Amino acid sequence: MTKIAIISLGCAKNQVDSEIMSGILEKDYLLTDQLDQADIIVVNTCSFIETAKEESINTILEMARFKEEGSCRLLLATGCLAQRYSEELMQAIPELDGISGTGNIDKIKELVEQSRIRKTILINPGSPDFLYDENMPRKRLTPKHLAYVKIAEGCDNFCSYCVIPFVRGRFRSRPEESIVKEVQMLASQGVKEIILIAQDTTRYGWDLYGQLRLPRLIRLLAAVEGIAWIRLMYCYPDLFSEELIAVIRQESKVCRYLDLPLQHADPKVLSEMNRRGTIEQAEQLIGKLRQAIPDITIRTTMITGFPGETETEFANLLDFVKRLRFERLGVFAYSKEEGTAAACRVDQVPQKIREKRRERLMLLQQEIASECQQRFLSKTIDVILEEKISNDRWLGRTEADAPEIDGQVYVDTHGKAVVTGDIVRVCIREADSYDLLGEVVL
Repeated sequence: MTKIAIISLGCAKNQVDSEIMSGILEKDYLLTDQLDQADIIVVNTCSFIETAKEESINTILEMARFKEEGSCRLLLATGCLAQRYSEELMQAIPELDGISGTGNIDKIKELVEQSRIRKTILINPGSPDFLYDENMPRKRLTPKHLAYVKIAEGCDNFCSYCVIPFVRGRFRSRPEESIVKEVQMLASQGVKEIILIAQDTTRYGWDLYGQLRLPRLIRLLAAVEGIAWIRLMYCYPDLFSEELIAVIRQESKVCRYLDLPLQHADPKVLSEMNRRGTIEQAEQLIGKLRQAIPDITIRTTMITGFPGETETEFANLLDFVKRLRFERLGVFAYSKEEGTAAACRVDQVPQKIREKRRERLMLLQQEIASECQQRFLSKTIDVILEEKISNDRWLGRTEADAPEIDGQVYVDTHGKAVVTGDIVRVCIREADSYDLLGEVVL
């Protein structure tokens, strides 16, 4: 049987696409993670920022060597980079046999079959409109206890630095019935934690129902038996309603964790980024969240070195982070993306300054994170176990930690019988800036 390997790069939203392609292909091919034994290799690419593009291209080039050294006879590229630069990729990397974009996830089998005969490009012209549903085959790449659920696709925000609307299309929500059925299926497969993702999660339902339906959706999902944790990612603050705050407070299955991508704190920079809402509104929202849910962990992301960012504007960002004291913070140096409004500006900040400002902000955050972590000391908290690393020690995560993004908990089990995916009570003994150490308590 022909063996096929799929390499998924980039974000969790891209991973869901890889899982769908895997589900479609496994009916006729044998999926493998042994790259040197694969007859076909698919690289699902990312193009969010320059480093992601470089990783995608380097991965394709690295996989090309298996056409000489391994069993590979067909090399394919899919995803965001392929959507943006299909012709350029095919010309620049002759080892590629086929390319498809974000609008053709469900056509992966056709891409494979056509590429066997001739070099093939499958790209939907204009705005991609693919949207998966619960009936599509899907082979999850996550551990058994964890699943990402994409509740919407695309984006209508058109931030001046971002290419997502161009490679993913306009914002489009999945029907809530489809999402509920998918989560019910996942629960029947042993999934305990679902992570709700979209480009703009809080906008869910506006295009379909004319109203923001995320609070209602959460209540429906919380009623699904077997699901223990519901995690919310990519929640834009401008559409964060009082109802949503109440749902998070009231529903015990919702993790006391929120990802609120703010990107900056200076009003002028935010305006030029074409971000919705004001930083004052964002600060008020964070205050409401912390008042209503005192144990909440808030994660955000910031961009340093956006075109025209002055030292004063960067200082405003530093002051904001000092004042708000985010428990989790990710920082990106601005990436100049072709085709965006920001890329056309003449007042680009030199790369060295962008990176230096990123380092300054990360050093500040490291201090804040270390102090925030101390709140866990001597407390007993829920931890989901993910990997056994020795006879009596496991790696796990708290509600305050998203997989692949945040920290981990080193858990001493002292011989207690546990398995991957168990949620256990752990008394925390040590804490550093990102990780915790504790022991299972009966």
